[in-house]
Amino acid sequence: MYFTPFGVRFDPTYVILIPALIISMWAQFKIKSSYAQYSRVFSRNGYTGAQVARMILDAYGLYDIPIYSIRGHLTDHYDPSKRVVNLSYDVYNGTSLASIGVAAHEIGHAIQHSVGYAPIKIRMALVPIANIGSQASWILFFLGIVMSFTPLVNFGIILFSATVVFQLVTLPVEFNASKRALEILQAKNILYEDEIKGARSVLTSAALTYVAAAVMAISQLLRLIAIRDRNNG
Repeated sequence: MYFTPFGVRFDPTYVILIPALIISMWAQFKIKSSYAQYSRVFSRNGYTGAQVARMILDAYGLYDIPIYSIRGHLTDHYDPSKRVVNLSYDVYNGTSLASIGVAAHEIGHAIQHSVGYAPIKIRMALVPIANIGSQASWILFFLGIVMSFTPLVNFGIILFSATVVFQLVTLPVEFNASKRALEILQAKNILYEDEIKGARSVLTSAALTYVAAAVMAISQLLRLIAIRDRNNG
């Protein structure tokens, strides 16, 4: 909605966000359902997520990277600035196909970092810019709208574009980490052939959330441009 001299009206630019919202809801449904399904299917080898993570790290000579158990659900991540792997409690201790798949995925990021995988280096460089852009862009944009100062509006759009670039660069990083994870799990016989399907389902569903985030960022950028053009018209 937006304000006019005659009251509050629906902002038609919100329509731009509808496809992204649908994709986001679908992605969230897929990851929740897939993770719930395969968190109940346990690997025959009986390795925990933490054991799998350690096995793979050691196999790649990454002995100095620690693995920590953290709170939360699906809060798993690799921190390249500290070179640590953080696994949620369920993944750290779990022996399910979901736990093993997620743990191996995070190790995929650690391997990317160690070999100098270009997209992850670009993403790391973009983090501070994207953080500033996501926080300051909207303030500057709408301040420019209120003041009818187009250069400030455009600067807000440029700042938000950094967030879009960050989301786009994230896609190859996440897809590649999942690809590495599945190949390692199979090559090292951590999971059997029929179990790989479950891990792949979880990681594919997780990847959809990053696609949804990228689509949403692009849609938000298009909406900002539409609002600017409407106000300049």
